[in-house]
Amino acid sequence: MNPWRGLKGLPREVWVLSAATLINRAGTMVLPFLVLYLSRGLGFSASTSGLALTVYGLGALITAPFAGRLSDRIGPRRVMLASFFLSSALLLVFLFVKSLPAIFCLTFAWAVANEAHRPAVMSDITRAVAPDQRKAAVALIRLAINLGMSVGPAVAGFLATVSFGSLFAIDAGTSILAGVVLAVSLRRLPPAPGAAENATASGASAGPVSAPARGVEGARSRRPLFLFLAAMLPVMIVFFQHEAALPLYLVRDLGMRESLYGAIFTINTVLIIFLEVPLTTAMARWPHHRALALGALLNGIGFGALAFATTFPAVVATVVVWTFGEMILLPTGAAFVADVAPDARRGEYMGLYSMTFSLAFTIGPWAGTAMLEALGPRALWAAMFLFGCLSAALMLRLGPPRTPRS
Repeated sequence: MNPWRGLKGLPREVWVLSAATLINRAGTMVLPFLVLYLSRGLGFSASTSGLALTVYGLGALITAPFAGRLSDRIGPRRVMLASFFLSSALLLVFLFVKSLPAIFCLTFAWAVANEAHRPAVMSDITRAVAPDQRKAAVALIRLAINLGMSVGPAVAGFLATVSFGSLFAIDAGTSILAGVVLAVSLRRLPPAPGAAENATASGASAGPVSAPARGVEGARSRRPLFLFLAAMLPVMIVFFQHEAALPLYLVRDLGMRESLYGAIFTINTVLIIFLEVPLTTAMARWPHHRALALGALLNGIGFGALAFATTFPAVVATVVVWTFGEMILLPTGAAFVADVAPDARRGEYMGLYSMTFSLAFTIGPWAGTAMLEALGPRALWAAMFLFGCLSAALMLRLGPPRTPRS
């Protein structure tokens, strides 16, 4: 049987969005090397340069819900195009800014522009497919993301030895190209529904139906979303340990070379590229809450097992476990949010979903490294295992999502 059969019925719009995402992610060069640019290129201290990532994370955290609501009002495609073109312009301005306050302000503005497309693309891609195709559509987008990320940072590593300025220019250029591809390819497709169109389609013209959504009924309709977001936060804190605590543990505590830590990203990416779509297809009929619980549990087990992993093959085994958890958790999570979201508020729901990732990115690396310093690796990885179990238990409480009223 063809393991990629789940992608055959996806509409053209999904492939166009995936192609634009691939182009954009293939140019991801500035963010992974921002700290090096500020420290080596401009001479700031390592701690000061690291604050730029915190500023970026705060910008992403604030942007997500507003970008989602804006997608509902003006349409997700307009938000995506604005995100691509504005972020490219701000990257070019970066080349002429040298003072620290200006760099932090520009980093925040760039985060706002760059991260605005995330809830918009998830809103558009889940709107374009039937509910039973949402996992496959999200898996295709993640395939595009990982293919792009396997190219961009690797090329940037070579370019950075020649000129940091080239990173900004290429990153900006790919954002522009992604915007052009999106605009030209989707020009003949029907426009994404805005809030007004959704309201009309759901019968809003017949009377004032928005008032109950702000009261008790609206709170009840959002309860599955808030429970899901609360369940996602612990496991996302676990997941983002690969950004900070994991490299410290491998290089400093286990004495491994930096290149071996880099190889972990390669293993993770290769597994996702070749296995996520077939895995998602095979689990398409699984209830969301069970798949989410399994994904969260595998993340907890994978990172928790690092407490006993002292050799590189053992570390690779843990990476395989939490990568399978990632491949199950993230496509199912996006599909669950799309299923519980009313049509006219899908962007808002996706914005809150993206905000949970930004919050975990802001908390997770800092908390993990602090725990590693204060309590040691055994305590850190044991805590990550418990966090994964907590998320899994909360996911099981979700039950099947109810179809929302528009």
